[in-house]
Order: sequence, then C-alpha cells, then structure tokens
Amino acid sequence: MEFRFDHNNFNVLDLEKSLAFYEEALGLHETGRIDGPDGAFVIVYLGDGASKHRLELTWLRDRKEPYNLGDNEFHLAFTTPDMDAAHALHEKMGCICYENPAMGIYFIHDPDNYWLEIVPEKKA
Repeated sequence: MEFRFDHNNFNVLDLEKSLAFYEEALGLHETGRIDGPDGAFVIVYLGDGASKHRLELTWLRDRKEPYNLGDNEFHLAFTTPDMDAAHALHEKMGCICYENPAMGIYFIHDPDNYWLEIVPEKKA
C-alpha cells in the first residue's frame, strides 16, 4: 500500500486577504475551488506550479473569531533559490516573525498567523 502527500489545510477568516498574501509572499496560485452550494464555505486550492502538493484554504461563512493555533508549533516549509530576495520581499511586507541566522532560515506569518518556514534550496 502506498500513500503520497496531496495537500495541507489552513482555515482562514478573510479568504481574499489570504489569497493576496499567498500570491505576493510565495507566488502560489489558485488551482481549484469548491463553493458550498448554500454559500456556507469556500475551499480554494493553491499550488506553486512545480510540485503536486497543494495548500487548501478553507473559509467558513459563520466563523468570526480567529482560529486557536495553540503554541503554533506546526508550520509549512518553502524553499527558495534566492534567500536574499525572498527575505527582502518578506521584510518589505512586514510578515517576518522569526529569524534563525545560524541555521540560515526564517519564518513568515500569514494573515491568520500560520507560520511558514523559508529555507534555502539545496544545491546538488
């Protein structure tokens, strides 16, 4: 029996704000959408155009309060071949929430405060 990663889900309060963030900060684009028949939810899948893995953003009409992310000890990680340019973009956006220069990584947060790790692309 085999299993492969397909997607991760983040629930969001403001879908349009989140879509704009993920496009500007990480270059992710919508690859699919499910609109609840009664408007109670919208699910949007985002992809990077290179891998099959997707990020699912779920918006629930009746949700008004921020999601409890606990200690926020989980995250998604993204690689980039140009850490300096990525860092400059994220610094300009004001979304860097933690840096670890010794490890050469940093984290950004989205509008709902989910953490996203930025790591350098490994060179072969």
